[in-house]
Parts: sequence; C-alpha cells; structure tokens
Amino acid sequence: MKGRPAFSLGGEHVAAGKAKLCELPVARIPTDPLTWLRLRAKVLHGRRPGRVVWISAAVHGDELGGVEIIRRVLRELDPRLLAGTLIAVPFVNVFGAMGGSRYLPDRRDLNRSFPGSPKGSLAARLANIFLTDIVERCDFGIDLHTGSDGRTNLPQIRADLDDPETRRCAEAFAAPVMMNGKPPAGSLRATTNRQGIHSLLYEAGEALRFDEDAIEMGVAGVLRTLSALEMTPEAAPPAAERPSLEVAAATWLRARRSGLFRARTTLGARVAKGDLVGKINDPFGVASNPVRAREDGVVIGLNLNPLVGQGDALVHLGLLTGA
Repeated sequence: MKGRPAFSLGGEHVAAGKAKLCELPVARIPTDPLTWLRLRAKVLHGRRPGRVVWISAAVHGDELGGVEIIRRVLRELDPRLLAGTLIAVPFVNVFGAMGGSRYLPDRRDLNRSFPGSPKGSLAARLANIFLTDIVERCDFGIDLHTGSDGRTNLPQIRADLDDPETRRCAEAFAAPVMMNGKPPAGSLRATTNRQGIHSLLYEAGEALRFDEDAIEMGVAGVLRTLSALEMTPEAAPPAAERPSLEVAAATWLRARRSGLFRARTTLGARVAKGDLVGKINDPFGVASNPVRAREDGVVIGLNLNPLVGQGDALVHLGLLTGA
C-alpha cells in the first residue's frame, strides 16, 4: 500500500509519521544584510490522512504564554500516531519577541496587518508569509494570546460561535469563558473568517509572564480540540467540571478619574450592576472614587497597573447570554 505523501514547507519535505523543523525567510536584519530572520515552524505529519491544523503564538511578540503551551503540546504528540498534519509556530512575531515588544520594529501591530502584502511594510510581509505559506494550507487553527499593556485575562475562547464546527471545537476546548465577539479589522481571525478557515483564539494570562493556570488550561484545551478533530488516538484530558460560560458581548469599565487604582474583584468573579469592583485613590489619601459595574457580568480581564489616567480601561466585563 502506498504511503501518505510528504508535506512540504519552506523547502523541507516531511515524511508521513515524522516531525521536522521548517524555516521561512522573512527579512534580512539591518546590521547584517546576509543574515535572515526566519519564521520557524515544526511540522508533525501524521501517517493517516486527516485535518491540517496550525497552532500559533506570539503574534504579539511579548505574549509568551502561548509559546509555553505549544512546547508542552508538542511534548505530548507522536507523529506516528497522528491523523492529519499539525503545524506549530511558537513565535510568529519573532522581531517583537526579540525586543520584548508587542509590535514589530516598524511599530505596527501584526494582528492588524492581515492579509498583508509581499511588497508592503515589514508587518505586511510577515503577515502575508504566515497567511499564505501556513494558514491558508490549513482548515483549522488555534491562535494563542495573553492580555496586553499590563492587563491579565481570564482564560477564554473568542471565535465565530455562529459556525457549528467552530462552536463544537470551542466547546471541546472548554475554557472557562467563550465569546462570540466580532474580530477587529486586519486581525488574523477576521481574515480566516472571510476565507472560511475555522479558528479559535485563546486569551489567557498576561504579557511577559508564564501564568501556570492559564498555560495548563491552554494545553488541555488544545489537546481536547485536536481530539475533537479526530487527530489524536489518545483520550483527551477531561474537561472542566462546568462547561464554558457563553459571553454575548464585553465592555470595559473605564476610569472616571486619574489616580491609583485598586481592584476589589478577581478574574472569573460574577458581578451585578452597581457592585463595587475597585477604587481610584489620589496619592495623598484624600479622595477615593468608587468604580462600580454598570451591568451584570463576569470579570474576564483586569488592569494590573495601579497608575491610571482618566479614561483608562480598568475591568473587562463579559455580558452573559440572556443577561
């Protein structure tokens, strides 16, 4: 019986039942025009046919939690037992990651630069390479993110829950919360939605940190999703005791005064309209301004920076379906 054909990426050919590191050149570094920075991916090409799935992290260069999730997921998988093909890209924005920055050196946000262009800015070129060489060859993907700018996120899935297959996989991932939010223009998810490629975006923890709970939930969720896609023969990790809370929309509570913010709530807490969720104090201990929930919801994000200006985002509330 003829074996499954090899999978090719970046000039490398990955035989069925094997794994291999592949590299895609992106741009030469300015200090040495002979040296390329490359997008590196690990391909696990299963012996049996099945889905082609990508897992990515660090689209924002300082969001490192997903990098560790991918490392641990790869440790659990054997390409000899895999159905289909998995493409793992732990550092998409390698330029930002090297500088500990969310952005690229041209100060552009990679996740607002899709679908990109082969002749555009550095962000446009990287977006185009990642999209055309990896994402468009897949029929499903999981993009891993954390909070940004001194914020932390409750583990959550954001996806097109109106699509039955995407919803099925979001439920299999079983994060504490899942949200049917409209993706921002220029994001990877907005692009894949238009192209009919199913995808989940996992948000959990904070930038430049390893949050162990968020990582463990992410690893288990990815493995459950691969199992739901019938790629892995092993039993998936058991789901949480409760199914994901479905969030209909989300809103930020913002600072009405400048000062020092102290949260009076925690990630995952249920709050009712009017509940105290924090206080903003002046540095001399005179004024104290309460921050109260404007609607019923669940806390899905928090600002960790105590120094806030008027209008800054403080508490991210998910509004529950039917609330």
